Amino acid sequence: MQITDVRVRKVAKEGKMKAVVSITIDNEFVIHDIKVIDGEKGLFIAMPSRKSTDGEFRDIAHPINSETRQNLQNLILQKYEEAAAEEETSEF
Repeated sequence: MQITDVRVRKVAKEGKMKAVVSITIDNEFVIHDIKVIDGEKGLFIAMPSRKSTDGEFRDIAHPINSETRQNLQNLILQKYEEAAAEEETSEF
């Protein structure tokens, strides 16, 4: 599995959510609405989720092992940081 595209849309309003990301896998499959969250221990990603009938949020799509999740998170956060740096540069 190769992540062939990452699109970062920064969130303008204040809060813990910093961006919404879409990834393309193998130029064939897209996952939208991955969130970049600024938590107590730093930035992390939250996979797209839906509120179930019992009030809990459940991931709609997610990696099935921790290694894949970590690789995905590292790539998304790297692209987020690049987008943030680009935005800072273009403001001056």
